[in-house]
Order: sequence, then structure tokens, then C-alpha cells
Amino acid sequence: MFITVLLGGFSSERDVSLASGLRVAAALRERGHRVQCIDTAHGEMDEREEAALLAGGPVKRVPPQLASRASVGGAALAAAVNPLRTVGESDVAFLALHGGTGEDGTIQALLDLTGVPYTGSGVLASALAMDKDLSKRIFRDAGIPTADWLMAPASREDVASLGLPLVVKPSKQGSTVGLSLVKHPDEYEDAVAEAFRFDDEVMIEAFVPGRELTVSVLGDRALPVGEIIAEKELYDYECKYTPGMAREIFPADLPEDVARKAQELALAACRSLKLEGCARIDFRMPENGELYCLEANTLPGLTGTSLVPQAAAAAGITFPELCEQIALLAVERGPGRRYD
Repeated sequence: MFITVLLGGFSSERDVSLASGLRVAAALRERGHRVQCIDTAHGEMDEREEAALLAGGPVKRVPPQLASRASVGGAALAAAVNPLRTVGESDVAFLALHGGTGEDGTIQALLDLTGVPYTGSGVLASALAMDKDLSKRIFRDAGIPTADWLMAPASREDVASLGLPLVVKPSKQGSTVGLSLVKHPDEYEDAVAEAFRFDDEVMIEAFVPGRELTVSVLGDRALPVGEIIAEKELYDYECKYTPGMAREIFPADLPEDVARKAQELALAACRSLKLEGCARIDFRMPENGELYCLEANTLPGLTGTSLVPQAAAAAGITFPELCEQIALLAVERGPGRRYD
């Protein structure tokens, strides 16, 4: 197949996207496919540019700073539309984009117009999953447990009803960008201000203590459950992309019925949001053994430290095979998406 890998972009997860996309491109070439890489911020990349980025090392410990939304908007649209003219020659577009217009349905809408199949979910599902407030409402309606939450602005009385600690985070970001753990009321305003640096909506969520679990879904199959044991209290951006900052255990050391329940909830979460392709659902499990769904990731990371490749390996799927299977799922589904 001729596969176009879309990567980079303008979001605060740009570094993660580049690391994912370049690794995916190499894996697909290993499987014998013809691959071109397009950075949606700058255009088509040649092998020299790919090699230079690969030589730059792993994802940095902190996310890149964004320009203002106003300055990025027009540039992002122009940068995305121009390279997409060449995507029409591809058999499939592999989306290695994370956050921003790459994961919120914007690129998906443009790709629907090209008629080229693409990996991941469609416009509606991508937008719903990116918006943590809406996705949690849907989880609740589908009977999927999730932590209590409020949206900023919220009064001190309302916030106090959630108890402490609190998790404060942008509503439409990934990779825990802009996230804070609030343990004292005096930390609350600063945490909200930090989250607003990355989004125009901020979620205030009750912290669920306990074990951090994750379930990757490939098509209609839930892969082995994983457990993340971070060096810090929260599995934040630094822990996710810095080798040695977290231990990921696949499969997780769980009773069989608990692991099966996590997989069932992950599949239910994907169905509730109409997710397709490869997705990842994250959970917290306190001592009582209940599972609380944190969020859904429609285009999960595929870097050297990412969770989906580790889950696939636990299922006997190599990384090149995983990438090829993700691409084939898109081809089998064909162009266009359901909007109902």
C-alpha cells in the first residue's frame, strides 16, 4: 500500500506526534509499504528531514509552548489543506497526530472530503472523545463509572463538594498537558489558570486514589490490561515520555474477573463514543476494586514508551504488525464516516 503518515502539527503534543509518526513510518516500511510523511504544520518531509528529527532524541520532558490560538488558527488551516492535496494519491492516511486539530475532528473532516480512508475515529467520535466534559456525560449515560466533576468557573462551595485532592485539567487536551493535582484550596486558582493556558475550557475532577490501569482496543478486540506505576503521584507528561519515570506492566497483575471487567468497560466506552480503529481507555481502581473511567484516547501515542505498543506486544503483536493492522482496519472500513 501507499500510506501517508500525518504527524507533527501545531498542538502542545507536537513532539509526541513526531515521535509516534516517524516510528510508525519506519515500521510500515519494514512491512514493505511505500510511505510518505507529512507534517501538517510544515508540509511533506523527505528522508533527510525524517533522519534529522529522529536524531533529535526522545520527547522532551515538558510540552512545547503554543502560539496564541488566534495566530495559529489560519496558519494551521492553510498548512493542513495544502499537504492534503497529495493525500488523495494514497491508499490510506495514517494519523499519528495528537491533540489540537489533529485529534478533535478537524483533520478528519478534511480527510472525509478527500475520499481517502484514514486511521482512527471519524469527525463526531473524535470531537466527543476530545471533549472530556461531553465524553464523561456519555459515559454516565451508558452506565460506565467515572469520577465526579465540574467545569470552570465554579464556586468554592461547589468545588468543595468534590473534596480534596482535585485534578484540574484542560477539557480538550491529551498527554496530561496542563494538568495539576490540587491538595490545598490555596492551589486551586493557580491550577485553573495553568489549565486555561492550554484550552478555553477547564475541568475540575475528583481525584480517584488507587491503581492506574489502561486498556487498548484494536478494532473490536480489547488487548491485555496494563498497569502504570509512576514515579510521581500522577502519571503526567514527564512520566509518560521520560524513560525510567514510570513502570508499565503488561499484562497487569489482576484477578481474571477484574481484568475482564476492565476490558468490557473499555469496549463499552468505545461503543458509547462511536470510536473506531485503535483507541485506548484509561481507568483508576481504588482499594474497593471499582473501576472508574478517566478518558478515551482516539489516537493514542505510538512512541517508544507508549502504552498501546506494549499492550500489543503482550498479545503477541509486533510493532510493525500493529501499525499495519491499524492501517488495514481503515482500508476495510473505507472512506467516509457515520455521523449518526
